[in-house]
Amino acid sequence: MPSFDIVSEVNTVEVRNALDQANKEITNRFDFKGSDARVELADKVLTLYADDEFKLKQVTDILAGKLAKRGVDTRSLKPGDPEKVSGNKVKQVVTVRTGVEQELAKKIQRMIKDSKIKVQASIQGDAVRVSGAKRDDLQAAIALVRKSVTDFPLQYQNFRD
Repeated sequence: MPSFDIVSEVNTVEVRNALDQANKEITNRFDFKGSDARVELADKVLTLYADDEFKLKQVTDILAGKLAKRGVDTRSLKPGDPEKVSGNKVKQVVTVRTGVEQELAKKIQRMIKDSKIKVQASIQGDAVRVSGAKRDDLQAAIALVRKSVTDFPLQYQNFRD
C-alpha cells in the first residue's frame, strides 16, 4: 500500500554552522564593539544575549539571515520573550522545533479526513503517516497539506509505491 510520512526536521549541523557565522559577524561588527552580544546553543535551544533590546533585535536579524543562507527554515524557530538579566543586559531563549507537534498532527489528520481524499492519516510519534490505494491520492494529500499548513515547515519523506 503506497504511503509517505509528514515530518518536520532541522539539520542541526547547519544550525551550528549558522550560529558560528553569526557569532563571528557579531564580534567583527563595529556597532557591537565592547558589547556582550552572542548566541549560544544547548540542545535545540538557542540563547541570544545582548546589551539592550535594540541590539537583541539586531542579533536576532543576523542569526535569521545566517540560518536562511544555510537553508534552515526560520519558521522552525520559536522565540521566547526577552528577559532582563543583570543591569540593562537582556537575553532571549529561542527553541528550535523539530517533529510535528501533537495538535498540528491532529489538525493535519482531521484536514485529510475532511477532504474526502481516499487516504488514511495516522499519527506515529512526531510524524504523520498517510497511506492510500493510489499514488495520485497521496499526491493530492501532499498538495492539500502544503496549501493549508504555512506557519510550520514540513517535509514529505518515505514516499513508497
